[in-house]
Amino acid sequence: MCLRRSLAGLTFCACYLASYLMNKYVLSVLKFTYPTLFQGWQTLIGGLLLHVSWKLGWVEINSNSRSAVLTWLPASVLSVGIIYAGSRALSRLTIPVFLTLHNVAEAIICGYHKCFRKEKTSPAKICSALFLLAAAGCLPFNDSQFDPDGYFWAIIHLFCVGAYRIRQKSQKPNVLSDIDQQYLNYIFSVVLLAFASHPTGDLFSVLEFPFLYFYRFHGSCCASGFLGFFLMLSTVKLKSTVAPGQCAAWIFFAKVLTAGLSVLLFDMILTRATVGCLLVGGLGEALLVFSEWKGS
Repeated sequence: MCLRRSLAGLTFCACYLASYLMNKYVLSVLKFTYPTLFQGWQTLIGGLLLHVSWKLGWVEINSNSRSAVLTWLPASVLSVGIIYAGSRALSRLTIPVFLTLHNVAEAIICGYHKCFRKEKTSPAKICSALFLLAAAGCLPFNDSQFDPDGYFWAIIHLFCVGAYRIRQKSQKPNVLSDIDQQYLNYIFSVVLLAFASHPTGDLFSVLEFPFLYFYRFHGSCCASGFLGFFLMLSTVKLKSTVAPGQCAAWIFFAKVLTAGLSVLLFDMILTRATVGCLLVGGLGEALLVFSEWKGS
């Protein structure tokens, strides 16, 4: 049983690392900055692979309830916001900065449950939220590679993530499984991003992309689609295999590993102030892991 949990955690970490690094390579190195097409492609591949897995009996999908599908529709809209804004932000920000800003979603969730749901919140979780907010608030003033557009899209991304998780937690149990939710997200994302590709200008601008007919671009896009699907499956598997505290610890480890390796693989200017902000953000997430571990 312990070996099974460790294998699920290590698989998740590998998929998380590979997915982020591949996306960063396509977005920042190849500079394929057409999010409706890039994310549309990823969700199309993910949806097709999930549909094939369902037909082969590898996963179970039960989304026949029309009321459940309609209830989940706002969350699917938020999922499109997450991937679109996340793609725009990641193309302009370094991975450690992006992850630090992404983590602020946990502070939004904590604040919502504390202020609106009147739930009891542990001191560790409150301190975690404060550290995450402090790190994200100080980063723009200490980031030597500051990009206003990148931070703008990162803020939209984190608010979408926070709202999505709040919506997900408010969902009635046993109505839609994680796989059901992701299947609906894939379908909605493909349709919405396909329609949005023309108004945003991506549909015709992509014809000017210099690597459009290069094999390394085709290979990278295919890899990103498959890795995104495997990351989704490994995340669902991890959540069903380990306790919430252990799951949070594996996610934290995956983020630290990804951020650390990205510094070696991609250009990033590290100053003492920037490192300080990143460490404060890391401390905030470590406290969050501690509170989850204690709660479970």
